[in-house]
Amino acid sequence: MFKPELLKSLKGYNSKIFLKDLSAGIIVGIVALPLAIAFAIASGVEPERGIYTAIIAGFLISVLGGSKVQIGGPTGAFVVIVYGVIQNFGYSGLMIATILAGILLVLMGAFKLGGLVKFIPYTIITGFTAGIAVTIFTTQIGDFFGLTTGKMPGDFVGKIKVYAECFNTINWYSFGMALVSLVIIFLWPKINKKIPGSLIVIILATLVNLLINKTLGWQTDTIGSRYGAIPSSLPAPTLPAFNLNQIIDLFPTAISIAVLAAIESLLSAVVADGMIGSKHDSNTELIAQGIANIASPLFGGIPATGAIARTATNIKNGGRTPIAGIIHAITLLLIMLVLGRFVVYIPMAALAAVLVSVSWNMAGFPAIKGIFKGQKSDITVLLVTFVITIFIDLTVAIEVGLLFAAFFFIKKMIDVSEVREQRSSIVGGITTVNPINPDTAEESLEIPTGVLVYEIEGPLFFGTVQKFEQSVERAKIDYKVIILRMRNTIYLDAGGLRALEQLKEACDKKGVTIVLSGIHTQPYLLLQKTGMAKILGEENIYDHIDKALQRAENLVK
Repeated sequence: MFKPELLKSLKGYNSKIFLKDLSAGIIVGIVALPLAIAFAIASGVEPERGIYTAIIAGFLISVLGGSKVQIGGPTGAFVVIVYGVIQNFGYSGLMIATILAGILLVLMGAFKLGGLVKFIPYTIITGFTAGIAVTIFTTQIGDFFGLTTGKMPGDFVGKIKVYAECFNTINWYSFGMALVSLVIIFLWPKINKKIPGSLIVIILATLVNLLINKTLGWQTDTIGSRYGAIPSSLPAPTLPAFNLNQIIDLFPTAISIAVLAAIESLLSAVVADGMIGSKHDSNTELIAQGIANIASPLFGGIPATGAIARTATNIKNGGRTPIAGIIHAITLLLIMLVLGRFVVYIPMAALAAVLVSVSWNMAGFPAIKGIFKGQKSDITVLLVTFVITIFIDLTVAIEVGLLFAAFFFIKKMIDVSEVREQRSSIVGGITTVNPINPDTAEESLEIPTGVLVYEIEGPLFFGTVQKFEQSVERAKIDYKVIILRMRNTIYLDAGGLRALEQLKEACDKKGVTIVLSGIHTQPYLLLQKTGMAKILGEENIYDHIDKALQRAENLVK
């Protein structure tokens, strides 16, 4: 059921909590301004579109969301996708893709799919996040060095070629400002951890540039010189011109936006839960994210999601309810209305430094280092996703990453699965096994003559069918009973059922009876549902090896 956290938070709300929310909301609103502008510019759209997004989407995510402290707005995760859509379809195409993504997010929440996002492999998330970080860094090289590049291509290789050709146009003043700004951003936390260095850099760089430009005449691009004046009000809502062909072309992109928004918002909510000791409603959060992404482009915005850094800033400054997020959006609106005309003086070099620091933090070097110490399959999935994100497309990267992850998972299941004969291992001897299952307690068993016992280790599914078939082929004609010990088989699929059917057919021709032992709930229910239990015979299915051996002894007499 859709239950916004705001409604719950208002119960018992008081002035003390409001003052904390007010303080946190104002601080986060101020912090969000340069980031909203920077992400918009990196995405290839006008800077004001980032502000519109932070106001509209940020407000709706706080009002309707399932987290107490989530702060929504534009983030670096969307830079690659938005830039590509703008290059190929223009802003009208981005509006269509974002609205479609919003609808998908609402449907995901309505059908309670919030929990499924957690099943996207960590290696894929790490890989495409690192790829996005590299792409963001690449988009900022020109402004960081003050290069005169003209219109940039959308692909990674094309950008690098342009930078190489134009590197002789470096503006040393812009480069010096960007470099000093970057150093300040990284060193500032040692001075003050509550106010981010990005905000300090934007203010200082703007003031310094105005002073130097007036006294020395040195020039560097600013938001105003490149994009013109920033509007001092929100635009009237407008609908895009929907075109069926464009909808079809943009639908895969919409899926990518929706998946990214879901992943990042829910990851942010989980991080927030750990910081405040609360628990968010993932499905309500997805619906809120969807509504925000439907509304954002109507007011000239871009895709939005939960922002981990801004959410953490909110918490650290005392925000504890969605009221703080609402105040953050109102603060941004007031800044735009009152101080918007000063935004034009912000140097592009300073914004480039902010985005370079964002890309460094996004890259996730500790996570990558940890994965590289692990299995080769995990490293492969990470590298494939990373490379495809950079050189081809984020949508393709996620799809191929999932295929590789699925392939390696199946291979792992096959590797850990085993079908082995147990004649020598348990005749008159002791086998120490898992005592949790009564069928796996310590045992001293004797197998009657004419009985063959096989133990299936791991799931019996399509990947283990070949192993299973090879093992049971060793059964000789003089065996009258085959016992399949399934105490360690908790999963059975259609491939496993087919293997049992083939074994039953082969055994019937030889006059051999199949007896199942130690069967778990999922395999047993599937046997019942498909009618395989009747084919095998209910009298031949047991929960313990002792009963199965007693049945086998009666059959061979």
